[in-house]
Amino acid sequence: MPKQIPVARRTSIAGLLAATSLVLTLSGCASFDVTAPADARADAPAADVQTKDAKNAKGAKGSKDGGAQVDCRTAKCVALTFDAGPSENTNRLLDILKEEKAHATFFMLGKNHIEKRPAEVRRIDAEGHELANHTWSHQILTEIKPEEAKRELSRVQEAVRKITGKTPTLMRPPQGRTDGEVSEISKELGLAQVLWSVTAKDYQTNDSALITKRVLEQTQRDGIILLHDIYKGTVPAVPGILKGLKKRGYTVVTVSQLLSPAKPEPGMAYRPEQP
Repeated sequence: MPKQIPVARRTSIAGLLAATSLVLTLSGCASFDVTAPADARADAPAADVQTKDAKNAKGAKGSKDGGAQVDCRTAKCVALTFDAGPSENTNRLLDILKEEKAHATFFMLGKNHIEKRPAEVRRIDAEGHELANHTWSHQILTEIKPEEAKRELSRVQEAVRKITGKTPTLMRPPQGRTDGEVSEISKELGLAQVLWSVTAKDYQTNDSALITKRVLEQTQRDGIILLHDIYKGTVPAVPGILKGLKKRGYTVVTVSQLLSPAKPEPGMAYRPEQP
């Protein structure tokens, strides 16, 4: 079957070309919508923008979890995300994030992670981080039957809801591999898809200094950083990453904060524009 150009919305030409390249590489003939965080914010419904502006005008001191109100339309934001946990390293990571007053999005696995570490899931939520879905057993969603892909995602939804009372609105497909069918399943389950622009390839090295260097070299405004809290070298790299980002003028946010005042759209794939 010949490859089709995906239906990409609200992207600049540069972002469209980058997104198209990714989709064609990963999804073959299927098409789906891709947009960058900045374009999502710019295209937010007027009511959402007015609500956000009204909240800012009130001078809110912070959110219920102590995180500051952030408007990424004006602030130099970057989203910090962690895949494949929770793990034995997650509590230390949460200690670091708390100390640095930073919030992140956790794309969690079900099997051997959520099911074995509900206390960490509750703590992630309680401390103001974002709960997100990385499938139950890390199967490549484009390589399995649609009903199995749906089960991979829905089992995590159910597990997180049972533990926290909340249902994730974001998911990250394993290896970033998605297509039209996966997008339709995600839409049905109320999940937006989140890709990334920065990877330290921390699955290849335990060198924390190298992980820090890779992240800082790649990060640009509106970027989404991909890390894994399951690897030994990653969590020790986080203090240096946060300090380096702060020194460069970045505000670290969750994915939903990065998109705000837009709300994550189920089925949509969010991917930052590439430099």
